[in-house]
Amino acid sequence: MKIAIASSDGKNVNLHFGKASSLYIYDFNGETANFLEKRTAIINRDEKHQWKSVLDKIKDCDIVICVQAGFKSKFGIEEAGLKLVEDEGPIDEVLNSYIEHYKFMKAPL
Repeated sequence: MKIAIASSDGKNVNLHFGKASSLYIYDFNGETANFLEKRTAIINRDEKHQWKSVLDKIKDCDIVICVQAGFKSKFGIEEAGLKLVEDEGPIDEVLNSYIEHYKFMKAPL
């Protein structure tokens, strides 16, 4: 599955979904996540509600990790079948945290 991360610098999860002009895509196999590519969305910083431009860039992904998403974007993300994770910090730490949580939740009882 693919994870999209909203990051301005490729090092930190630090963008709001609707203002995410750069998205870093990772391939996640249930155990590890490997960087695939950087994607760019055209965002006008002076306009609101640009989440559709961002969503169009990640429709092939399964998970999106960003600092925060607004009410309309959350609805759109859900309608597109993506899982939203709101977190922030260094990408490697956020990914490791997500992976550990994923493995814990998938472990047999």
